[in-house]
Amino acid sequence: MSQKFDFIIVGAGTAGCLLANRLSENGKHSVALIEAGGSDNYHWIHIPVGYLYCMGNKRTDWLFKTTAQNGLNGRSLNYPRGKVMGGCSSINGMIYMRGQANDYDQWRQMGNQGWGWDDVLPFFTKMEDNYDGKNQFHGVGGEWKVEQQRLSWDVLDSFQDATVEAGIPKIEDFNEGNNYGVSYFKVNQKSGFRWNAVKAFIKPIKERKNLQIISKCEVNKLIIENKKVVGVEVSRNGALEKILVNKEVILSAGSIGSPKILELSGIGNPKILSNLGIDTKVESNNVGENLQDHLQLRVIYKLENAKTLNQRANSVFGKMAIALEYALKRTGPMSMAPSQLGVFAMSDSSYETPNLQFHVQPLSLDKFGDPLHDFPGLTASVCNLNPQSRGSVHIVSKDNKEAPSIDPRYLSEEQDRIVAAQSIRLARKIISQPAMKKYNPIEHAPGIQFQSDEDLKKVAGDIGTTIFHPVGTCAMGSNSSSVTDPQLRVRGIQGLRVVDASIMPTVTSGNTNAPTLMIAEKASEMILNSTKF
Repeated sequence: MSQKFDFIIVGAGTAGCLLANRLSENGKHSVALIEAGGSDNYHWIHIPVGYLYCMGNKRTDWLFKTTAQNGLNGRSLNYPRGKVMGGCSSINGMIYMRGQANDYDQWRQMGNQGWGWDDVLPFFTKMEDNYDGKNQFHGVGGEWKVEQQRLSWDVLDSFQDATVEAGIPKIEDFNEGNNYGVSYFKVNQKSGFRWNAVKAFIKPIKERKNLQIISKCEVNKLIIENKKVVGVEVSRNGALEKILVNKEVILSAGSIGSPKILELSGIGNPKILSNLGIDTKVESNNVGENLQDHLQLRVIYKLENAKTLNQRANSVFGKMAIALEYALKRTGPMSMAPSQLGVFAMSDSSYETPNLQFHVQPLSLDKFGDPLHDFPGLTASVCNLNPQSRGSVHIVSKDNKEAPSIDPRYLSEEQDRIVAAQSIRLARKIISQPAMKKYNPIEHAPGIQFQSDEDLKKVAGDIGTTIFHPVGTCAMGSNSSSVTDPQLRVRGIQGLRVVDASIMPTVTSGNTNAPTLMIAEKASEMILNSTKF
């Protein structure tokens, strides 16, 4: 293997796979794509319901945990991140969600020129292959498949009707800039199978002579000489190696991995680094700061006269029927994304665009990984899309094998606690509409006994859990204190960019996979258009 490349991409996840495709496309540049995990040839990656067997599985997941969270009444959460080719696109919920126009316009207003909604929309459409054809918001012929779901649940149709009765309109598309309404999510699948970044961007080009894919190879740190990144030190097959670069190293290791690598390399807050015996190469106090995530509050209802996954999956014959349906038609519960029906709404009248997102599911369980309940159940999981709480990710040792400290500081801001109480009230308002009466819904969690604002704020900490959208830990900005600039170059050093969800200054309004692809698409153009290349 050649030990020197024009570009080194660290992380073959959502962003890294797209970057490897684009940067190697013209044949002028040699590209190394380095991934700590292994192949995506695990069958549960490709069967949509297999996310249940990929999260918490050391074959596909880094197995991170958060610190104990005061806002969650002392609980620590499992924090899945993809450790496999395709990264989180191989284990996520497959929901295609761009966010809202206001998200990107806010980035631009913060000084990130070129990142407004009108600026980024062409990058979304460029990669897209939408089932519904081309229009002003969607593209066809790209690598990223967007399809309708292949299932139907009467109880979800009823919840959609109840949402309309509660004053929230039915819409067809969550990806046109303002998501206010109720609709079924579109998914990244092809004919009932998961569509991940490997299938989209790597498999069609894996024979390119100028692309080297190196899996099961973990980057320990960057090699820095005279304030310039000249390569990476990696662990491969039990040995240390150096892989050198001619032009740029691009960190696409995600909102946990990218700040970890920066700090291990001496780029970060000198106080944190010196306490661990790491020499500061570049002072950058915001590395690992500004962590934002969507906290979901899982409001659960016990139903009567309803067919839900609880009954089907808790029966031997039900499981057989589910498996047979998928084998014959690629439809039904095994083709399910974790959430099927979505609602975007405002928690109160002070918001002009939605600040809440519901993920509604025809199932219920106490927590992820637990068995389904033995009664017909429905979960209306609701997220605060624009949390004010900010956390951090920092290394705890100079040993790269040590997991970093992940502290999201959920519900640490009073405004987030207020929105949490409002979220539960909105779920109750929808479930109480006439369309749901036939199911005689009874609130199983948090429980109707919690009525006051203070009670709801506290119980939100009991039912809240991550919906796996960490961003912001290498946030871009126009001022010198930002980790990256609007071209995603790491400040204070040459030859280094970060291209993943960690560069988001604020979290987008919804699932973060599609925005991460957009970031990579835009970054690839910026890199290739750079005058020195």
